[in-house]
Amino acid sequence: MTFITLLLAYIARRGLDNTRRLDPEVFWDRYCKAATPASPNRGTLLGRGVAAVLVPSLLLILLDSSLRQVSYGFLLGYGLDFVFLVVLMGMPAWRGRLEAYGDAWQSGDMQAAWHHVKGCLRERERHSATTPETLHLAFSGRFMTTVFERYFLIMFWYLVGGIGVAFLVRGVLALRDHWPQAAARPRFALVAEVLAWLPARLLAFSFGLAGDLSGWLDQSRRYFLSFTVKSEMVLMTAANSALTGFALDPIRFARLHPDEWLAFGSRSLMAVRNLLNRSLLVWICVLALLVIAGILK
Repeated sequence: MTFITLLLAYIARRGLDNTRRLDPEVFWDRYCKAATPASPNRGTLLGRGVAAVLVPSLLLILLDSSLRQVSYGFLLGYGLDFVFLVVLMGMPAWRGRLEAYGDAWQSGDMQAAWHHVKGCLRERERHSATTPETLHLAFSGRFMTTVFERYFLIMFWYLVGGIGVAFLVRGVLALRDHWPQAAARPRFALVAEVLAWLPARLLAFSFGLAGDLSGWLDQSRRYFLSFTVKSEMVLMTAANSALTGFALDPIRFARLHPDEWLAFGSRSLMAVRNLLNRSLLVWICVLALLVIAGILK
């Protein structure tokens, strides 16, 4: 049932994403603001952030465990899991962003492409993205990382620890991105990076299985087990080595195929999306085998 619940929640969430409904970021932004004390100091605000995600996570763990102890309570438990997974996953705002960016690139209007995506880039990425090549790599990295964090990361921790742990992980990401005390965000970012270490490597490995395995083995191994390289770099390196046609190498693509440069943006993003979709199929197949083997319920 765990596998079925996760699969149904994913299908429902993708449907909401396609219609651009129920954006989790709106909820988490309001949640972080509501959890902020009226007159905070540095210590109380940091502790308040930890409590804001830790307490609900513990309550969810206790509720989920209690439901599974009563007759037919497991059905309510899986229903609770389904609802929370639909709320925790998702990135509906990105659909329009990808379409607008691809159209601007296709028309050669790089300034419009920049304005469409600057809101999702980090400050340092905005300053460094001064050329179409650097802009595209920065945007592709943010897109890939966002898909990883909004889907694969939540799925992994739900399977490992249940809905309470999945809520905790998603809450840490929200504190990193939305907590009002900017000085505390790097601490939450460090915790998020630790939580993402193993799932990011599993996704990077599935890139090799879903793409060019020989290219992946040739380039990605040096970062695969590193504890100092961030997850986004691991994913970008793995995707670049697993994709063909220089999909994430705009400089070489422009040199070898100058006549097709205007189509590069859309083609590159489509290649990345297809790789992520194939990687998800790899995860689903592995999970199905675990269910058949009796390891996953």
